[in-house]
Amino acid sequence: MTLTMPMTSQVYPERAALASRSKRLFDIVVAGSALIILSPLVLLTALVVAVSFGRPLFHRSYRAGLHAEDFLVWKFRTMTNACDAQGNLLSDEQRLTKMGRLIRRLSLDELPQLFNIVRGDMSIVGPRPLPSLYINRYSPAQRVRLEVRPGLTGLAQINGRNNLSWSKRLALDTNYVEEWSFGTDLRIIVRTVGKVLKADGVSAVGIATGHEFMGNDIEHHEVQRQVA
Repeated sequence: MTLTMPMTSQVYPERAALASRSKRLFDIVVAGSALIILSPLVLLTALVVAVSFGRPLFHRSYRAGLHAEDFLVWKFRTMTNACDAQGNLLSDEQRLTKMGRLIRRLSLDELPQLFNIVRGDMSIVGPRPLPSLYINRYSPAQRVRLEVRPGLTGLAQINGRNNLSWSKRLALDTNYVEEWSFGTDLRIIVRTVGKVLKADGVSAVGIATGHEFMGNDIEHHEVQRQVA
């Protein structure tokens, strides 16, 4: 059966619930299998991070998940902890090393999020998890992205990633939630593989990571944040 309706449907709640449960089962099977198959790559990346950056191996930050609930998203570190004379962290550009750029280019920093998926914090496909402080900056339409689990990849990731304006990224997230189907998920997964191999859109043009979302009236800001 092809499900082509949002998992948050109020018209057919039983069907929406079935879609949500089926998607969750798919996530567990795929993420669990990926952890087993990719375990050598995960261990190798951990070793490279340990040698390059020392401890901790992971960068952890709170993101808004399903129903805006906070959760800790895990990534392999790609930056040093270098600070200025006042003890403040240097900019992302200054702390991102050559090895860090390579890890990000290959999307290896995202591998720990497979554990987030198995735990139920995330899904394989969905809107990317963004900082919790963004919640009050969303328009009512954009808040729809909080009605599903955030994803390891999504429509925005295969259509430009950090090179997209925030309005376009969030519009794609909304479109995904409102028109979800298993077919869409499968197409996104297949296209993600190609995007990862090409390293498309890993960083916004001209900066090391990405622009902070300041709300719908301000799409670009000089403050850089690792939000993708």
